[in-house]
Amino acid sequence: MTNKTLYPLFGIVSVLNTPFTVDNEIDYPGLKKNIQYALSAGVAGFLVPGMAAEVHSLSKRERMDLVGFVLGEVNGKIPVIVGTSEQDFSKNLQLLDEYIRLGCSEVLFQIPYQNDDDFSEKFMRLADLGPKMIMLQDWDFNGYGLPDELILSLFEKVESFRCLKVETIPAGVKYSRIIEGSNGMLNVSGGWAVMQMMEALERGVHSFMPTGMHYTYTEIYRLFKGGQIEEARQWFEKILPVLAFSNQHLDISIYFFKKLLHKQGYYDTDAVRSPQLTFDSHHQRQAAYHIDRIISIESEIEKNRNSKSINF
Repeated sequence: MTNKTLYPLFGIVSVLNTPFTVDNEIDYPGLKKNIQYALSAGVAGFLVPGMAAEVHSLSKRERMDLVGFVLGEVNGKIPVIVGTSEQDFSKNLQLLDEYIRLGCSEVLFQIPYQNDDDFSEKFMRLADLGPKMIMLQDWDFNGYGLPDELILSLFEKVESFRCLKVETIPAGVKYSRIIEGSNGMLNVSGGWAVMQMMEALERGVHSFMPTGMHYTYTEIYRLFKGGQIEEARQWFEKILPVLAFSNQHLDISIYFFKKLLHKQGYYDTDAVRSPQLTFDSHHQRQAAYHIDRIISIESEIEKNRNSKSINF
């Protein structure tokens, strides 16, 4: 068994939406405001660019500029995990190499799975580029994802492979198997299965990677880890209707959280780029209701923290 220690990534890692101006350019002042809002709430890290960032609509230059901006704005306060996601593996290699040259040390690998040998070979080639920390995305919205044995074998072999982001159906049993199989030494994060966040925390997941609602998510995590499980559950149940709406589809989630950040005053527009799914008038009405609910919840949590002088 590996002698690795558990990688210190605990809490809420926010997946940043990319804000756009009315001219369809990246809105860096808006992104700065969102980053500062998340930092004030006590997030443990950022993931950029992820699927919520509409990554496949971004040019290579935009990706590099976006990552450079976030690194500069965070300035080492918390980890910035940089996503590499290209179907063409040669482009994936080139992108990772450029990210590392930019100063990125913590990266997320997303590699399409064909078979164990092909996956391992590609993983090793990426790892050989020398990132300090590798997080592997175990992504499969239709099934069980990567074989446990493959994940644990790579964890044994590759010193820099320290974290796993599980986004499979179902996620819960996968969390437990990987934590047990690695003797608790592989840091496990949850993502899309945010509606099962309480179950994930009970199973020992180390971090969660949602979008937006920074104060609410950090409060749930803080209360749970502090032993105030019923209080954590009460806050979680307040946002369940919101999650049921936003997690119908990735495009709905992107639309919704862009609208939330716009209504909160962080983003100047709620513009999205080329979604597959239409956000129709019914979605608009439901979103408006849920956005008002979240703004009220976030404000209440922030006010409670300030009155108790709770710091992260």
